[in-house]
Amino acid sequence: MRFGLLLATALLLSACGKSDTGGGEASTIDTIAERYVKLALAMTPHDPAYVDAYFGPDAWIDEVRESPQSLEAIIASAEAMMREVNALSPEEADPIRAKGLAKRLTALVGRARLVSGLALDFDTEARLLYDTVPPQVPIDHFRTIHEEIDALLPGEGPLAERVETFRSRFVIPRDKLAEVFDAAIAECRSRTLAHMDLPDDERFTLEYVNDKPWSGYNWYQGDAESLIQMNTDLPIFIHRAVDLGCHEGYPGHHTYNSLLEANLVEKRNWIEFALYPLFSPQSLIAEGTANYGIKLAFPAEERIAFEKGTLFPLAGLDPSQADRYYELLALLEGLDYVDNEVARLYLGEDMDRETAADWLVEYKLMSPERAAQRVDFIDTYRSYVINYNHGRDMVVAYINAVAGDDPDARWEAFTYLLSNPLTPSDLTRATAGATD
Repeated sequence: MRFGLLLATALLLSACGKSDTGGGEASTIDTIAERYVKLALAMTPHDPAYVDAYFGPDAWIDEVRESPQSLEAIIASAEAMMREVNALSPEEADPIRAKGLAKRLTALVGRARLVSGLALDFDTEARLLYDTVPPQVPIDHFRTIHEEIDALLPGEGPLAERVETFRSRFVIPRDKLAEVFDAAIAECRSRTLAHMDLPDDERFTLEYVNDKPWSGYNWYQGDAESLIQMNTDLPIFIHRAVDLGCHEGYPGHHTYNSLLEANLVEKRNWIEFALYPLFSPQSLIAEGTANYGIKLAFPAEERIAFEKGTLFPLAGLDPSQADRYYELLALLEGLDYVDNEVARLYLGEDMDRETAADWLVEYKLMSPERAAQRVDFIDTYRSYVINYNHGRDMVVAYINAVAGDDPDARWEAFTYLLSNPLTPSDLTRATAGATD
């Protein structure tokens, strides 16, 4: 299986290996990339969430601010750039770079049309923005999992209430949050650095915030630095310290952005990667790898041992029911795709807000408060929800295909994925090729 990974890597590197120096061809793709970055920056007045991170020239921000563009002008320019990129020959531009830039432009057009008021069905929106169509999961699938949870937590009353009552025993006290999260993130970082090389000066700042539609967020600053925020609106369960520490930090978003900056912007001068467009295929890779990275860094038994031995005592929690808690968490993971089915109906106006929240309570077994927060997230980010579950599963399939069960090979494949400009379509092709 390691040979398969090395072969896949070699084939991709051969496509990436063309020099971006010398000749007229480099300036063509470089010029388009620069224009793309400025065009993405021009989305900000229309869509403040569009640019998630930017660490390119400050002068470009000033230039865009001084010459604002309408959504119609942005769409027309992006479509023209797509035609230019698609017309480039392999001799004129690195094929992988050109393909990735074309997909970014496709996503930019799709998002601009949405912001302008165009109605898109859920699957079309996902395909345009994230380069994939998520599977539809029947409700009966979730009901089957409910039966297992009901057997684990027998009793009277609605199943969602029983789940919430049991989980409430594992909430981190507010005055213990910093101590628990510091320990969790330190362990996430240690386990990541045992397998990956990061920039020597990589660093982050951690903040606790309120009134957000998300549970955690990484605001990448450039120069291998992140601002990581944790939302304390709702009680935080003990397992979320490792989840968020890995997802937002190591080997998740902070690691991914640091490696892309080092390998693509600094080494190859691919300036388009100095801007992270939130509504783009890059987000599926980012969220998918961040969720996959949790289990990669913490295989199940190791994670349970660390949390019970280190985090439970720091939080002052009783670990006597921990084994049943982790069994419950494993079952609840099977309900992840409820988010997609709710968003599919809600965004398609086949379901109102109250019904959407009710479905999250009934099928995902959320508390009403968490369900309301999730609907807020869907209101804000729409089909982005697929990046967490479908994105994770696409990454899992890719890693399985190219690395098999060898832990070292899995870290190698993961590191390659975080360091190179792969798209969701690339993951699909690699997975399909391994199963042919």
